[in-house]
Amino acid sequence: MAKVIPHSLFTEFDIYLFKGGKHFRLYEKFGSHICTVDGVEGTYFSVWAPSANQVSVIGDFNFWKDGKHKLNVRWDSSGIWEGFIPNVGKGNLYKYKIHSNNSGIITEKADPYARRNEHPPKTASQVWSDDYKWKDKNWMKTRKEHNALDAPYSVYEVHLGSWRRKAEENRFLSYIELADELVDYVKEMNFTHVELMPIMEFPYDPSWGYQLTGYFAPTSRFGYPDEFKVLVDKLHQAGIGIILDWVPSHFPSDDHGLGFFDGSHLYEHPDRKKGYHQDWKSLIFNYERNEVRSFLISNAIFWLEQYHADGLRVDAVASMLFLDYSREDGEWEPNEFGGRENLAAISFLKQLNEEVYRSFPDVQTIAEESTAFPMVSKPTSMGGLGFGMKWMMGWMHDTLDYFSKDPIYREYHQNEITFSLAYAFTENFMLPLSHDEVVYGKNSILGKMPGDEWQRFANLRLMYGYMYTHPGTKLLFMGSEFGQYNEWNFQESLDWNLLEFEPHKNMKNYFAALNTIYKSTPALYENGFSSEGFEWISLDDSKNSVISYLRKGKNPDENVLVVCNFTPNTIVPYKVGVNTSGKLKEIFNSDSEKFGGSGNVNSRQITIKKNPWNGKEYSADIKLSPLGISIFKIKK
Repeated sequence: MAKVIPHSLFTEFDIYLFKGGKHFRLYEKFGSHICTVDGVEGTYFSVWAPSANQVSVIGDFNFWKDGKHKLNVRWDSSGIWEGFIPNVGKGNLYKYKIHSNNSGIITEKADPYARRNEHPPKTASQVWSDDYKWKDKNWMKTRKEHNALDAPYSVYEVHLGSWRRKAEENRFLSYIELADELVDYVKEMNFTHVELMPIMEFPYDPSWGYQLTGYFAPTSRFGYPDEFKVLVDKLHQAGIGIILDWVPSHFPSDDHGLGFFDGSHLYEHPDRKKGYHQDWKSLIFNYERNEVRSFLISNAIFWLEQYHADGLRVDAVASMLFLDYSREDGEWEPNEFGGRENLAAISFLKQLNEEVYRSFPDVQTIAEESTAFPMVSKPTSMGGLGFGMKWMMGWMHDTLDYFSKDPIYREYHQNEITFSLAYAFTENFMLPLSHDEVVYGKNSILGKMPGDEWQRFANLRLMYGYMYTHPGTKLLFMGSEFGQYNEWNFQESLDWNLLEFEPHKNMKNYFAALNTIYKSTPALYENGFSSEGFEWISLDDSKNSVISYLRKGKNPDENVLVVCNFTPNTIVPYKVGVNTSGKLKEIFNSDSEKFGGSGNVNSRQITIKKNPWNGKEYSADIKLSPLGISIFKIKK
């Protein structure tokens, strides 16, 4: 039943908050809302267009005729146009026809707040509502435990259009199909979370979703908004969290989008040195404008509230922070203090995180930020940006560079594999092996590994094992878990047929086991952002290309010893220092035969002897597997 509303959804207080940049639920006011006014059913429309002198709603209900259904401008100088149109309801298509005060410019725009849009390449907005009944009550009640910074956090990054396709029909899987197939697969693989590359509506498939036009609408490529809610719901019922990629950094200049919306630079900064992104040929939001800040923060809150998202991975934060990002001298201007920082963007990000965590203390925001900008994941009360986590791009580059080298040369590059621990606890880091590392000629993750087939898979198992025992949370792009050979192609399904072959099937099983050992070993995650959770045993055995370290949880009795051998040589015995007497029991080895390894594992418990080594009072002689990682429980 349509809700009954007065002739305007806006109160004076709404306008005050909107103009002050402090209204964070604008989706409740702007856009199209099916309702009843004075006993008549129809739809209420409202749009922000302060440079307009006329705004009409055109659509399939009035033959797209300009002027047929004009909106009224509010008296309060807010720039908001609004009106009620009888007998318009769910499913009707529409746009705003805007006559500008600026030299007679006329624009035709999709609704920035639309809940659904036409399937691209069509561009109209659609009046929409749903009354979906969520079934994830148990998850929502306990998700703080799943999303906490001292909980295991293992993320599977997915591009919905190419994870898996219906080959015989050459089409995407729908949200409903994904709610079965994707959820079952992620559960089988023991990931804790899924991260979706942008699912907000976007016009151009090769942008992978990072050029948004429909900020409040799940893309219609895969189905309806309530069907996307089914996918989220099913993930939650399976005990899996969902993170959404979110893009507040830039937007495309498509005619129906936000650019030059009312014949003026409304959403984008009017100065091209601040308002145009040269790399992506896109427009940059004007963070100095209060109404734009309200729009963006409302959008973040919308996905957390309306779609039960467990977190937002914020794209391209570095491009927001610096005025000279990807610009030459003369293409940017310093801030008021003579610096290169974008003060308005920094202020916006702090405000965003404050509001997100105030409203949803049980979610996480994650910054894709590639510079040394300080305190990205520290609270704003301490002067930080307020994110929950930050991508550890330095770790990613060093690790891939190191593993791409033939093992014979690794002894000369020991610092590359150990350097990340020098700064690992300066931020709450997430270790990413994302989609960006498997495109544009970079090769697949497996394709970066050196050696013959056996060595490539052994290197891959070792690298993933090192990743999972390194401090920080984890993220892996789809396909990498079973050793996808080819680079990612957004137009094609992953090469699932590879699972017919033993090396790839073993790799998939290995990754599921790796997620299991990670989730069941508190020492690997409880102190993941604290130096208390890590202790070097040996980082300087470059001759053997071996490193060893302790991972420590809240209970010292659950600490584990990790030893990595980055060469294809089996070393027996290999002496490693230990802090205490007792025995070592190997609980995980990447060289196990069940994973496709050689089986050179430590099958028996090993006695720890009072024999000083590596600066420790005790030591043990272990077997080092070729290109292998071993995890030992220390039994006192």
